[in-house]
Amino acid sequence: MQLRVAMAQVDTRVGDLEGNCELVVRWTARAAQENAHLVVFPEMTLTGYPPEDLVLRESFARASERSLVELAATLADQGLGGIAVVVGYLAHTEGSGPAPVDRTPTDDDRPGDANPRRGAPRNAAALLFGGEVVVRYYKRHLPNYGVFDEARYFVPGTELPVVRLHGIDVALTVCEDLWVEGGPCGVAGQAGVDLVVSPNASPYERAKDDLRLPLVRRRAAEAGATVLYCNQVGGQDELVFDGDSMAVAADGTLLARSPQFVEHLATVDLDLDPSSVPERREGRIGPMTVTRHVVSEEPVAAFDRRPATVVDPLSDCEEVWRALVLGLRDFIDKNGMPSVVLGMSGGIDSALVAALATDALGADRVHGVGLPSKWSSEHSLSDAEDSARRLGMHYSVVPIAPMVDAYEASVELSGVAAENLQARVRGTLLMGLSNQHGHLLLATSNKSEVAVGYSTLYGDAAGGFAPIKDVPKTLVWDLARWRNAYARDRGETEPIPQNSIDKPPSAELAPGQQDSDSLPSYEVLDAVIADYVDRDLGMAELLERGHDPEVVARVLRLIDTAEFKRRQSAPGTKISLKAFGRDRRLPVTNRWRETLPTVREGAQS
Repeated sequence: MQLRVAMAQVDTRVGDLEGNCELVVRWTARAAQENAHLVVFPEMTLTGYPPEDLVLRESFARASERSLVELAATLADQGLGGIAVVVGYLAHTEGSGPAPVDRTPTDDDRPGDANPRRGAPRNAAALLFGGEVVVRYYKRHLPNYGVFDEARYFVPGTELPVVRLHGIDVALTVCEDLWVEGGPCGVAGQAGVDLVVSPNASPYERAKDDLRLPLVRRRAAEAGATVLYCNQVGGQDELVFDGDSMAVAADGTLLARSPQFVEHLATVDLDLDPSSVPERREGRIGPMTVTRHVVSEEPVAAFDRRPATVVDPLSDCEEVWRALVLGLRDFIDKNGMPSVVLGMSGGIDSALVAALATDALGADRVHGVGLPSKWSSEHSLSDAEDSARRLGMHYSVVPIAPMVDAYEASVELSGVAAENLQARVRGTLLMGLSNQHGHLLLATSNKSEVAVGYSTLYGDAAGGFAPIKDVPKTLVWDLARWRNAYARDRGETEPIPQNSIDKPPSAELAPGQQDSDSLPSYEVLDAVIADYVDRDLGMAELLERGHDPEVVARVLRLIDTAEFKRRQSAPGTKISLKAFGRDRRLPVTNRWRETLPTVREGAQS
């Protein structure tokens, strides 16, 4: 039997129920133009993902349930009722929330005593057809690691609905359900299905492509069915979603793959053989109850197959660049901000952020300010001006030496306090320009600096968004070289001055100052940060990996004592395994410190 299916990886807005419903209607109409019979949207499309504590508001839950029903009717009114639409939403199924739907809740549905909630919030997906909500599926496996807090919000489902559409049995799952062996895909395999659809909101991180395709292949084999993995795209606060939707056959063949970081509709023509499924069961199977629902038994009329598109994954640097650009663009545009402003030092960090901002927003919405002090080198000012000229962005210069002198005439400061005063004057001035003109101030600190506290509170750490907050310094250089090469290959102006890339990094808060005066090389520093922050390795494990003991002891001390600074830093796009912010949450008041292991007397070393 044939079936043309579509995966609509779209960019939703959290809380914009009306706008997200319009998005579904618009992309379903595009699927109809492609003569698709089934279109799948991402996880929690109607509410946007992650909705965080909005989940706990009864008014929001009621609005989500109401929007789902209205969406089904709207699709039918628009002549789209003949397409099956799978869409994610927020459901509440008991208690003081909206009226229960579909079934009587079981003991598995009730929140634990340590996590009382009104009603039973569900991370749900529904199949809409003919103006009706045909079935609802409640996500079984709730991730509660990294950036995910779903066990805080949701109650797991216990039913696996299977819908017969044009004679083909389609099982519904949601995101994390794919990551669990023996989960809903395993149940689907035992029940006997032809197709598994999986709405997803899987955030981007580097090299995640290397995990997704093998994962989907394992679940397709387990289900004995083709799997449609439709992922969200777009930025949401610190998270960015890359799309990368895919269709994988039961034998592991990659049938289609969507591009990353753009909205896209991928259509796939499937040839399925229901007779190859040895048995079709319902009722209790393992931890879930399989229910079966019939929409239509009649197969679709035969059609000429069209080849699907399999897009190759991006290179590492291009992938990261597009993630940072999309994360910044969506943060600015979804929050209705007209423009951004940033301090331009002539260094690599501000040059990179300026290039990201112009790629994200266009040069006319980016305003750079040179803020030279008496310690700023001549090349710093010229490099900053060169960067702005290459990008075509707005640029002005405001010398801060007179302002710093006025402060110092009023209060006696020396050493680090005097150095940080310069950064705080810059921060105050930039915030003033932000307030005056409505720009959002971009902080330019990178992950290496944020990790060890090499940024000044209320100075260069000031800002509403930090685009490279999760980008280690070594990757900053790699991205700059990649972006210049990308421009060069297309005959365009290289956006980042070579001098900003080549010169030794310096805060220029004292005569002749360089970062290497007080930090190990960034190659050494970033390796320690990756192991300690991203991988949570302790002292003994760090030493086993070959890190220098003195360097490790010093760097860990800097990281641990800078936690209070990070708590006050701006959000920034997550690209790594573990980003500061949503991922890594340590107590500020904390006596634990990693110490060098000691060798017991008489023990062999």
